[in-house]
Amino acid sequence: MATSDEEKTLQEELTLSILLADRVIKLVRDSESSKQECLDIAEKVENLSQMLRSAARAAATTQSIYERPVRRIVEDVAKNLDRALTLVRKRKHNGVLRQVFAITTTADYRKVASLLESSIGDMKWLLSIFDSDGANLSLPPIASNDPILSWVWSYIATIQMGQLKERVDAANELASLARDNERNKKIIVDEGGVTPLLKLLKEGSSPDAQIAAATALFNIATDEERVRFIIDALGIPMIVKVLGDSPMRVQAWVVKLVSRMAEIDAVAQEEFARENVTRPLVSLLAMDTVLDDPQVQSGRTSIHSIVHQELLGRPPPNNNTHLSLSTTSSFSSHHSDGSSRGGHYRKERELESPEVKLKLKVGCAEALWKLSKESLTNSRKITETKGMICLAKIIEKEDGELRLNCLMTVMEIASVAESCPDLRRAAFKTTAPAAKAVLDQLLKVIQEETNPALQVPAIKSIGCLARTFPARETRTIGPLVAHLKDKNVDVATEAAIALEKFVCVENFNCVEHSKAIVEFGGVPPLMVLLRTDGRAQMHGFVLLCYLALHVGNSKALEQARALNALEGARSVVAQHPDLRELFTQAVHHLTLYQAGAHPHRS
Repeated sequence: MATSDEEKTLQEELTLSILLADRVIKLVRDSESSKQECLDIAEKVENLSQMLRSAARAAATTQSIYERPVRRIVEDVAKNLDRALTLVRKRKHNGVLRQVFAITTTADYRKVASLLESSIGDMKWLLSIFDSDGANLSLPPIASNDPILSWVWSYIATIQMGQLKERVDAANELASLARDNERNKKIIVDEGGVTPLLKLLKEGSSPDAQIAAATALFNIATDEERVRFIIDALGIPMIVKVLGDSPMRVQAWVVKLVSRMAEIDAVAQEEFARENVTRPLVSLLAMDTVLDDPQVQSGRTSIHSIVHQELLGRPPPNNNTHLSLSTTSSFSSHHSDGSSRGGHYRKERELESPEVKLKLKVGCAEALWKLSKESLTNSRKITETKGMICLAKIIEKEDGELRLNCLMTVMEIASVAESCPDLRRAAFKTTAPAAKAVLDQLLKVIQEETNPALQVPAIKSIGCLARTFPARETRTIGPLVAHLKDKNVDVATEAAIALEKFVCVENFNCVEHSKAIVEFGGVPPLMVLLRTDGRAQMHGFVLLCYLALHVGNSKALEQARALNALEGARSVVAQHPDLRELFTQAVHHLTLYQAGAHPHRS
């Protein structure tokens, strides 16, 4: 049974082409014709035969051969040899039509000769790839209409078969091509560039090589299809391994790749979770955070002693000490999974510049943010690796992009916890030290920050966790109410959304929270919000409806003429029909308690 083209080895492909060339040569020699065109064909085929044999020897002795251009070119050579065989057979035709054939094949000879000449050019280029230490940027005829193809072939071949310096240069060239446009990315993937880049990343032959490979993969992984290609090439275990044990400047690029893949594809999120990528990320994020514990002697539990307990699983020291989180994190990683990740480069990391360390921490925080978004698995793993206390500490002490990314991570975990009671109870129980530390920092941001980019994720986080707060816990209500009158409409809107979650009927403590909102003076700014447009008005409307349901007899609602305000905002219901029932109930309650305020009774 014949072997299909897909099942043929490269040596089989080359052997078949060599045999085909030999048949053409033999047919010409056996022919009585001495026509010059026929002899020229035979000469070109002889040249191709020698090149094919050289390619077969090179393929047999090359340890890691890049097959894609070899197969493409050999396949094209075989087609042209088959055309030559068909043409030479015509010369052997006898009979009355021989003169006709002699006339019609003159043009055919020229065409076949031209095709064979192109195949010779392709084979010369192919053999130069085997012989060259660097990328061959000449243009083979097969790629004459698409120069990028020959460049990609050359660079991939060099990454797979070249010397280290040339491999680094070739990977950087692929990174540059991938950055240029989508078509280049597609060609690199289609021509098999992902696997050699992953291999270069994994080998650890030099930091420069790993950075070049990670950069190229980062530039390639810009849509779901290409991210899936990296996953299918078993790239995620390699990426996680490199992240766990590489120099910091390499890790800084690898975390960017993790972040991008997780952001683009939910499958990548789960695959990273399976490889437990959150553990090295949390460990790296926590490095060099100095834990100064001034409260130990007074017997009070501080955030620093909590970190000792959480990361090491043992009581904090009894004296005033300074401990680097990088030490505890490394211990935790080693103790938890039995690996020595990070151990090879510990001394090098201690000497690394603050700029590189900050870049790495910013990248780790962003990666945790993207991994946790809508992912229960990763959100749970971050909390299980004691990541919450680490995030709280950084939000407390750091600023800029690092602080923002940590806030975004907390927000995404809180968002997942909102619809997952088990995670909510495990990670955000208000009496748990780690949860308390996070909540304290969120409230501090809400109360003290003036940057909306930081305020919004903190407010969203508190809103997502509304069901975790008991009725007596009112310290979260006041800061949210204060932001109902924020000059930034986005901040005010997010505050209204968060308060909605405190007073919605699904919240067991909705009545007590509604009373707290009124007591903190939430009604007057809510009336102002109701007079705005769009999203702010809609959420102000919903919040007012819930207050009407739960505390409809409130003096504050009566004084604010809440019933008139709701009637005046009836257009919101027209735009959002799903709010009709809530609106009807709210009007009914206010009518019962504040009949004198109803427009029909005024």
